[in-house]
Amino acid sequence: MDQLILLAVSFLANLFSAFSGGGAGLLQLPVLLFLGLPFAVALATHKVATVALGVGATIRHLREGGLERDFVIFILVSGLPGVVTGASLILAVPESISRVSLGVLTLSLGLYSIWRKELGQVYAPVHRDRGGYLTGGLVLFFIGILNGSLTSGTGLFVTLWLIRWFGLDYKRAVAYTLVLVGVFWNGTGALTLGLVGEIRWSWLPALLAGSLLGGYAGAHLAITRGNRWIKRGFETITILIGLKLITG
Repeated sequence: MDQLILLAVSFLANLFSAFSGGGAGLLQLPVLLFLGLPFAVALATHKVATVALGVGATIRHLREGGLERDFVIFILVSGLPGVVTGASLILAVPESISRVSLGVLTLSLGLYSIWRKELGQVYAPVHRDRGGYLTGGLVLFFIGILNGSLTSGTGLFVTLWLIRWFGLDYKRAVAYTLVLVGVFWNGTGALTLGLVGEIRWSWLPALLAGSLLGGYAGAHLAITRGNRWIKRGFETITILIGLKLITG
């Protein structure tokens, strides 16, 4: 029964995550905790499972095309050192402080997107000079630290930053987030947490299957529905995650 619950929860959580650009931990991580895993074990297990989300979404987005190779490399180089740093610091950061702080920031993302009605509706690339890449890379590095050390919604930060700073539309920003954060950032974080902590391997088959299928299905919805629907999904997920993190 636990395996069926894990499969269903993982599919739904990762479907919504792949559609809106992040937030699988909103549902998946609490279920792992409810089923009895300690926080550190649940986090490490969740991180491993979310790699399959990235793989499923990547398969669908690569079929669609449109990812720039140099921009992919830039996001990887900027964020990965932060992910390793964050995953190494997870046990040193007071959970209550980091959780509430992340909740306030995540809630702010959703409210900002609602306020900016045309945000991310048109692809208009900007800040592609040296200074723009430097600023953009530093922010991605710090988001990487959050991704490695915290649980929910950091992919949403990447999505909005790519839109706000680099002028991507929601469809492209979500694609980059799922491919790079979902596969490489989360993969690096999972590896680091696996080395310093513990993973519940017996639960992974159901979680990986649900994440893979949910990631593919959510990416397909994002591609077919377009920017307006993705924006609404992003706003819904950010507000829900923000409120949950603040209230515990």
